[in-house]
Amino acid sequence: MPGTSGTDAGFGAFEGDLRKAERKVAGEIDPGARAVVVAIAVLVAMASLVLTHTGSASGIDVLTFSSAADAERVTITSRVFVYLLAVFGIGASALALLTRRWIIAWVALCGSAVACVAGMLAWWTRNTPGVGGIQPPSGVGIGLVLGFLASLVLTFHWARVVWARSTYHLALEEERRKEAAAREEAAKSLQRRPGQD
Repeated sequence: MPGTSGTDAGFGAFEGDLRKAERKVAGEIDPGARAVVVAIAVLVAMASLVLTHTGSASGIDVLTFSSAADAERVTITSRVFVYLLAVFGIGASALALLTRRWIIAWVALCGSAVACVAGMLAWWTRNTPGVGGIQPPSGVGIGLVLGFLASLVLTFHWARVVWARSTYHLALEEERRKEAAAREEAAKSLQRRPGQD
């Protein structure tokens, strides 16, 4: 066809730019409507830090090792949970929503999953009676409950976002695999000696 080679040569000049743009898009996420749910869960996680974690100690008291947290005998599991919730549930999730980077969403997913386990342990330790004459701790506060539920929601939705691959991405990957296989076959055919098959 006349003019086809000129068009191919014109597109060939942009091939590097197209591949670079393709790699950039492949590293991004598109949470769609889940972004709203994740944003609400982040806000709930933030609110849980202000509300009472246990007794009279808020999540911020637990974060800052305040005297209110000491008076409520906050355990290490509660501290770990609140730190994981703050770093991954709030920080990494907000950063992943803003940047839409796949790797940051992965970090938010992993941290939120660990926060779920730590939240369950924190809840459990707040309901465990004291041993050896030690007064039982005060129970679970609304902040701990909301923080735990927010970490569950974040884990679920980040898992769905991270594992979702659009059909466009899958088609591009398949096309690249076919191109690589064709180039490899062409290179092998050039390396073969005549009479070798």
